[in-house]
Amino acid sequence: MSPEFYAVTAVIIAAMAFDYTNGFHDAANAIATSVSTRALTPRVALAMAAVGNFIGAHFGAEVAKTVGDGLVKLPTGVPSLGVVFAGVCGAIAWNLITWYFGLPSSSSHALFGGLVGATLFAADAKIEWGTITEKVLIPMVASPVVGLLLGFGVMLALLWSFRRGNPGKLNRGFRVAQTVSAAFMSVGHGMQDAAKTMGIVVLALYTGGFQSSSTEIPWWVFWTSAAVLAAGTYAGGWRIIRTLGRKIIDLGPAEGFAAEIVAASVLFFNALVLHAPISTTHTITSAIMGVGATKRLNAVRWNVAGNIIVAWVTTFPAAATISCVVYFCVRPLFS
Repeated sequence: MSPEFYAVTAVIIAAMAFDYTNGFHDAANAIATSVSTRALTPRVALAMAAVGNFIGAHFGAEVAKTVGDGLVKLPTGVPSLGVVFAGVCGAIAWNLITWYFGLPSSSSHALFGGLVGATLFAADAKIEWGTITEKVLIPMVASPVVGLLLGFGVMLALLWSFRRGNPGKLNRGFRVAQTVSAAFMSVGHGMQDAAKTMGIVVLALYTGGFQSSSTEIPWWVFWTSAAVLAAGTYAGGWRIIRTLGRKIIDLGPAEGFAAEIVAASVLFFNALVLHAPISTTHTITSAIMGVGATKRLNAVRWNVAGNIIVAWVTTFPAAATISCVVYFCVRPLFS
């Protein structure tokens, strides 16, 4: 076997490890609201989220192309595979750190930060700052703002539309509706997050010389990335689920439905129209905050929200720093 084969295999294994941590780290994005409002039992919600992620992955090709071809430019060869390996390891490490503390940080931005950090000191490599600004940094700011405002607006519309309804019947109705909104959220999560792993695998295959195109996604990459993300999602990330479902605001069925519909809509629009790899975590968390603010501003536990925002801001540089350290450690192995 050639050195390129072993190097590509190492990167693919690391990418699947990231995919799995992404699944259990971000399971809360799809199910926290439904579980906290008792619309779904935890295991049913996780199973539905896993299936939704698997389905959504097959519609994320354009996002995968952005990740695999648009963020960094690496020359072919084993040394560049060391860059990709270090970038993915930095993302895994940050995922585990934030999971341990129950913080819903962005796995997407951890991956992007990891790639950029490892590429900074790589020979003949180039960081596409224009694409990163357009497809990562701007959406990083815009998607939470949009989620917050839409969450606030949609919840106000629901409150006005059902202002004369019977609260008990409305709660039962919205619990049923949450089954649909949670399913859409799961599919949107798969479109975004499985696609990012697919992009990394394609980048490894191209850099290692195993395929001539930097954008073509083999069928087995679709299926493997989707299956691993689904497995990670089904494992569940209960620390983060508790933070999203209970610690930001006390969610009712109507609030949960509004937050999920808003977040899913933003995810679908960015994946299918803009082809932008946005953070599912930022989107659902900001939607929950916007929905909660319709009760009263102090209904949102802003101290918890503040900790989450700090994690958002530090994710990109923290993952980049970790990946730099990893790169210098593994560089001799990929020479």
